[in-house]
Amino acid sequence: MINSNPRIFDVSDQDFSLDLVENFKSRNALSKTRSWFDNPVELDDEDFRDPITVDEIFGHIRHINDPEHPLTLEQLHVVNKEHITVIEKDEVGLSRVSVQFTPTIPHCSMATLIGLSIRVKLLRSLPQRFKISVSIYPGTHNTEDAVNRQLNDKERVAAALENSHLLDVVNKCVENS
Repeated sequence: MINSNPRIFDVSDQDFSLDLVENFKSRNALSKTRSWFDNPVELDDEDFRDPITVDEIFGHIRHINDPEHPLTLEQLHVVNKEHITVIEKDEVGLSRVSVQFTPTIPHCSMATLIGLSIRVKLLRSLPQRFKISVSIYPGTHNTEDAVNRQLNDKERVAAALENSHLLDVVNKCVENS
């Protein structure tokens, strides 16, 4: 174990839950003003898509387990809302999600595995229209450039996930999230 005594942060579900409830209420208020039968839309209608929010992305990744400790990435402050960016459509029409994470120590040997777990969770949770970028927050890891190249190379990610042992570890990290 590289970091045998990590710093643990208090996590409060109350603020996050209230944001989701308010978001849900506002979406439902809009849906009550029009009837689907009065104005049917195609499921692929881009104007009808609910936007993906930073809170929603954070909700997907906050409970990912750390590979070394029986704690979540949120409890260890590895992920937070401030380092998540969502762009529904950029200048060329692509939807993007970017997540930067902070390893618990600058020489964390689990950084690639943590990033891979975040990427897998988002790939499994988000619509295919999103391009997902996962990287280490600048200045927080000794080999961040190398890890970032690995995490954002589709072929390396696919090769890593073909390794059954590595896939089992990633699945254990994301199973309760």
